[in-house]
Amino acid sequence: MSQEQNRKLWRALRVAPGPVDPDELDALWADLAVVEASALLGSWRGFAFPTGHPLERLLARSRWHGKRFVTLHDAKPLICRAEDGTLHSDTKAGKGEASLWNVEFRGEVTATMVYDGMPVFDHFKRVDEQTLMGVMNGKPDLVLADGRHFYFGLEREPEPKPEPKPEPQSQPHPEPEPEPEPDGHRV
Repeated sequence: MSQEQNRKLWRALRVAPGPVDPDELDALWADLAVVEASALLGSWRGFAFPTGHPLERLLARSRWHGKRFVTLHDAKPLICRAEDGTLHSDTKAGKGEASLWNVEFRGEVTATMVYDGMPVFDHFKRVDEQTLMGVMNGKPDLVLADGRHFYFGLEREPEPKPEPKPEPQSQPHPEPEPEPEPDGHRV
């Protein structure tokens, strides 16, 4: 498929109410371009493809928002929304945090998040500059459901705009003192 056909299929699968056939996701994955780990830095909003994988329910219960890649060695796999609406890294559910590497998966080297506290890998491929497809891999009893991987998507969040710096307030300039008259007196 062409890149435009891949994006069109992605958009259709993205909004599908489910269930999405994992074979379609496998085929799309095979067609997408690999991505370098360094290209992932930033914050990403996540969603699960509705395939019926048990991790969908787990992530929904945890109020999963997405992932944040601060540096290659500082990745936050489970950014979740608290009851008060704030975002936090759920290190308890993720058993720590993670790091980014370029790792071979299905015969291709692509960006991969390696969890610190469990034998799990999230592999990524590029849909476009702002969108990634992810597939979770690792110990089969942890990540596979009926022999199927968990598929998800990530959409880059806009970088927060820096707070505008206040304009320096101009200081009032003192009035110049009048020049002395020739006789030495000021006017």
